Amino acid sequence: MKYPKRKPIRLPEFDYNVGAYFVTICTQDRRCVLSDIVVGEGLAPPACRQTEIGRIVDQEIQLIPARYPDVSIEKYVIMPNHIHVIVMIHADTGGSRPSPTLMDAVRVIKSKSAHRFGAPLWQRSYHEHVIRNERDYLDIWEYIENNPAKWAEDRYYAPETPPGEPDSL
Repeated sequence: MKYPKRKPIRLPEFDYNVGAYFVTICTQDRRCVLSDIVVGEGLAPPACRQTEIGRIVDQEIQLIPARYPDVSIEKYVIMPNHIHVIVMIHADTGGSRPSPTLMDAVRVIKSKSAHRFGAPLWQRSYHEHVIRNERDYLDIWEYIENNPAKWAEDRYYAPETPPGEPDSL
């Protein structure tokens, strides 16, 4: 039996141990359970109001640097059915354990938040983009910053659940 050949998603000759990454993680079935987009008052832009599950995810994202001193979370947003995160993996600081990989950081966010939630929460994989330079970094920072205001145009957009239908996992 022949299986389809998958296109490699990793950059050839790139060291995935150190660097900046733009990561997107979607909820299982792209369910809108992490936050609600609320219209800003006055001149305030739309913003994400986290649900209880979203607050759990927020806590787990913020704990990454404590768990992995060689990793920093530069910027993130918790959208209704996905999160965007800029993850920076720094050079090994010489600790007794090897530096974590991007996959380690993502795995911890997903597994700890799902465990605390008590049910499957995330889709199987995640999307990563290597941030190649300062312009790329600034463009991604701006994208994350403006993502709530552009929710209806987002590729992960899902209209609100009609009244009377379940809106959580």
